[in-house]
Amino acid sequence: MIMCMYFFSIQPLFYFVIMEQGGSCFESELDFCPECGTVLPLPGIQDKVICPCCSFNIDVQDFEKRVIHTSVTFNKIDSSSLTAEEGKEVKGPLIDRKCPHCGHEGMAYHTRQMRSADEGQTVFYTCIQCKFQEKEDS
Repeated sequence: MIMCMYFFSIQPLFYFVIMEQGGSCFESELDFCPECGTVLPLPGIQDKVICPCCSFNIDVQDFEKRVIHTSVTFNKIDSSSLTAEEGKEVKGPLIDRKCPHCGHEGMAYHTRQMRSADEGQTVFYTCIQCKFQEKEDS
């Protein structure tokens, strides 16, 4: 016997509603488990769709003639996410360092914490002439 309670808050009284035997704790579409509310997987070749959370199962025949629509929406590329190769000028402080690619003296650098917090930063160097990049773990 399934016993579910609904709580309705109407000032200052509380109402308790107990579902009858065979009822469910949730009123839901077939997209959600009627027992725990988890999103159900799409029906496959099995005879039943099983909830990944509570193992409640629903016959696949309940999904007959049900149309499922999906869509994918791509966001526009933000111009601030373009890289240096796409025309952006190299920015950052300059350091006296020789570019191993073209031999130019002077590279810009920036740092990032790429590894765990108890390890050093990673320093990225970019040649201001040929845009060659290298990194150094400090």
